[in-house]
Amino acid sequence: MINACRDFLELAEIHSRKWQRALQYEQEQRVHLEETIEQLAKQHNSLERAFHSGPGWSANPSKSFSKGSLLTPKGEDSEEDEDTEYFDAMEDSTSFITVITETNEDRKAEGGTSTCGTGDWTTADNVSEVLDGASLVPKGSYKVKRRVRIPDKPNYSLNLWSIMKNCIGRELSRIPMPVNFNEPLSMLQRLTEDLEYHHLLDKAVHCSSSVEQMCLVAAFSVSSYSTTVHRIAKPFNPMLGETFELDRLEDMGLRSLCEQVSHHPPSAAHYACSKHGWSLWQEITIASKFRGKYISIMPLGAIHLEFQASGNHYVWRKSTSTVHNIIVGKLWIDQSGDIEIVNHKTNDRCQLKFVPYSYFSKEAARKVTGVVSDSQGKAHYVLSGSWNEQMECSKIVQSSPSSPGSDGKQKTVYQTLPAKLLWRKYPLPENAENMYYFSELALTLNELEGGVAPTDSRLRPDQRLMEEGRWDQANTEKQRLEEKQRLSRRRRLEICAPGRSCGAEEGEAGRGGDPGADGVTQGNKGAPRRGVYPPRPVPSREGGRWVCSTVVREETGPAHQRDGLRVQGWLLGGQGEAGLAYVPQHLLSATPAANTDACTAGSTFSFMHSIQ
Repeated sequence: MINACRDFLELAEIHSRKWQRALQYEQEQRVHLEETIEQLAKQHNSLERAFHSGPGWSANPSKSFSKGSLLTPKGEDSEEDEDTEYFDAMEDSTSFITVITETNEDRKAEGGTSTCGTGDWTTADNVSEVLDGASLVPKGSYKVKRRVRIPDKPNYSLNLWSIMKNCIGRELSRIPMPVNFNEPLSMLQRLTEDLEYHHLLDKAVHCSSSVEQMCLVAAFSVSSYSTTVHRIAKPFNPMLGETFELDRLEDMGLRSLCEQVSHHPPSAAHYACSKHGWSLWQEITIASKFRGKYISIMPLGAIHLEFQASGNHYVWRKSTSTVHNIIVGKLWIDQSGDIEIVNHKTNDRCQLKFVPYSYFSKEAARKVTGVVSDSQGKAHYVLSGSWNEQMECSKIVQSSPSSPGSDGKQKTVYQTLPAKLLWRKYPLPENAENMYYFSELALTLNELEGGVAPTDSRLRPDQRLMEEGRWDQANTEKQRLEEKQRLSRRRRLEICAPGRSCGAEEGEAGRGGDPGADGVTQGNKGAPRRGVYPPRPVPSREGGRWVCSTVVREETGPAHQRDGLRVQGWLLGGQGEAGLAYVPQHLLSATPAANTDACTAGSTFSFMHSIQ
């Protein structure tokens, strides 16, 4: 019996070693295959770029886009009417089959779409009036001349993998990174850059039909990703209490305010208003993870958009961004996931699908599809395009079910009018490849301006040094600021008395918790709270002179309504699905902006301390 057991043990050990060797071999083969696929992907991207830049590539982006990614070859529909084109997709989310039908004067008169301003919203002439490159520049002369270039990016090489190899699975906001992997903008400035295509919202103000307005809102939501296609560098993580103000009422017709309200996790509050009658606010928390070969960036929080005239209130969330080729190859960014835009007044909905890039997929790269439907679920518009180039919409005139597909899912055939252009990306400035691929707006965001708050991102010394090309000094200054922030946080935690609100890493410990002269009501007893602080005079800018404002910090609880500026929940007031709060007028330096009811407050609203 003992001998038999000994023989079995020896046999088991032999087989165990055999399987271990086989497993090790398979692991090595897998690694080798992954590296080979990455190299093939690099070659594929190079060939694709060479093809696009070749003489045979169409100079008309609208036509080449439609032909390459949407329309089927004419040879495939030779048995059909010459005026009919086909799209192929699925019906379960934003996928569908559509049939495009040529318009005629009778159909236009019969369709009777509502108007956005004057004229038919769906006519090509009206769309071109807003979207052509010549009309994208605001009319009239600028009172302030903006810069059109920044110093060229130095050619400093640094291996990203040497820093990231020990950080797999960690939260990236807690990993100290040199400025070599940054761009000279903060995250607050990147949030503001989402307003680059604000003209879409200015146009949407005049839409009398909510579904037509939804199309423009959807195009605006997609346009915010267009800057990411070449922007692989990360923005600076804002200091706690850091702010950024963009006051461009004269040329862009809007004003934007951002503040970093939490450091871990990094969270920012953003409010923007336009003299054309819309306001946008959001609270965004960035969650990022390093997965070995790629980085996942997941923005958490809702974006709110309201049109004052109609009262339409739209809410949506951002998609997931993925940075590929961390180990081998050239870095590139992809967007993926589904986005639902909801009009809370009419219950209209838009389902957008960001198709992830795949080496083996026949889909066009960076493709976005969508369907706009009303409160009854009836589809009115089909959206199509790419998040880095343009978006189009097609009005649905008829829909009918078809037979199930190969996977058993039901498809729907949409018969549509020809597509109309909603949005097209602006061309990059000359020499953009040496200026971090900044757009014209991005080049102006870090330009020094007089009268900004001491906590404004433009005044960050490390960010300024990096923009000037002095990266060694920028790294030294960045380490100094980060260490100063860590020391301040430890000091606040040490002096915090047990059982008292300390204000979420900010402000002086023990100063929050009691309602006072600030007029802000406390949240429900036992509810989580970020802390509300008594009034404290700090400098803010109004009309070119310094006035006194008051610091009110974060609180989670019911929304508060007062006469004054409405901002997003975490910044000043309660946090909820709508994320609304109202700042008391006496807490702000209030001077109504010209020709607008939306911009009724001072330029700067909350500062904790100078980052210098």
